[in-house]
Amino acid sequence: MLATSTEFFAENGLTGQTRRLAEACGISQRLLYRFFPTKEDLLAEVYREEILGAFKADWFVALQDRSQPVEVRLERFYVDYLDTTLTRKWLRLFLYASLSDSSMAPDYIASIVTQLLDVIMREVAQELDVALPDDPDATREMAWTLHGAISHYAIRRHIYKASWRVPEDQVVTMSVRMFLGGFRDMVDSHGGARD
Repeated sequence: MLATSTEFFAENGLTGQTRRLAEACGISQRLLYRFFPTKEDLLAEVYREEILGAFKADWFVALQDRSQPVEVRLERFYVDYLDTTLTRKWLRLFLYASLSDSSMAPDYIASIVTQLLDVIMREVAQELDVALPDDPDATREMAWTLHGAISHYAIRRHIYKASWRVPEDQVVTMSVRMFLGGFRDMVDSHGGARD
């Protein structure tokens, strides 16, 4: 039932009617409410399973494994992230959540993406021997230049149905190399200093 609910909300938005959802699940609306007393309870479970659940905790460990060059770590992470998280279903759910009054998208950014951005900046700065600005908001904005590029690529590919000609791994490599190549200048423009 949860898989069907996820597909239903990904296709119809979070405002999709539970009566239609119950029909799609092959059960009565009354039975649906026995499993999930409110629509909000059901949406919370979809969020836990499909939005949060798609993020692998071991990515944080791999991104901080300094036995590998940071370029390799970033490329591996983003190839896997595109493949397992930034899918059509996940993106549609996330975009619908972003457009609703739901806290799903802000919660995901606050609980996962913010930590991810901090790890990326810290690891790149360490390898390139660059001191980051004291302002965490500024450093996160810098990390968004990479994370946003990859995320928008996934949106173009899965939502706009464009960007299919260049293989994903090549797009990731281009984005990571551009981010790393401009890292020092980007930090300098925000008041960071080189060590």
